Amino acid sequence: MADPENNDFLDDLANAEAEEFADEMEEIDDEALDLETVTAERDEFRDRFMRALADAENARKRSDKDRREAENYGGSKLARDMLPVYDNMKRALETTSDEQRAVAGPLLEGVELTMRELLNVFKKHGIEVIAPEVGDAFDPQHHQAMFEAPVPGTKAGDIIQVAAEGFMLHDRLLRPAQVGVSSMPAS
Repeated sequence: MADPENNDFLDDLANAEAEEFADEMEEIDDEALDLETVTAERDEFRDRFMRALADAENARKRSDKDRREAENYGGSKLARDMLPVYDNMKRALETTSDEQRAVAGPLLEGVELTMRELLNVFKKHGIEVIAPEVGDAFDPQHHQAMFEAPVPGTKAGDIIQVAAEGFMLHDRLLRPAQVGVSSMPAS
């Protein structure tokens, strides 16, 4: 028969092994739980890092765009304030007669040189003149209709008079050209 003392020993050994195995399993479960926690924290930090990186890149792009716009359009108020100077000088040159040119030739030459220099400065800073001609089609993107009148020999929407030239600052309208437009009905 089996020795009861031997059975107790085997039972104690089995119990000890079972307890040791249970302890090992508990440690493995704790390690797995710790690994899951660390993995979740890592994923959260990675996500936060990627978002911060994207925010920094977006801020850099925004600041570059703002800087370029400030370079290109920062002087638009000054440029707009200079347009009446251009208009007055142009009017002065257009209204001079041959007799006045004979008397005040050097003065008018100085005004012409000043006008050329003003146009060079405008060009240097991206300001372009919009100079429509009589007979051109009215473009609401670049022209401002000051009046409409039926003029024989024209079509509706044709420019019949140019009151003031317009100006573009790079790709933005600084001032529309002021024009009179034909309202001649189609016959």
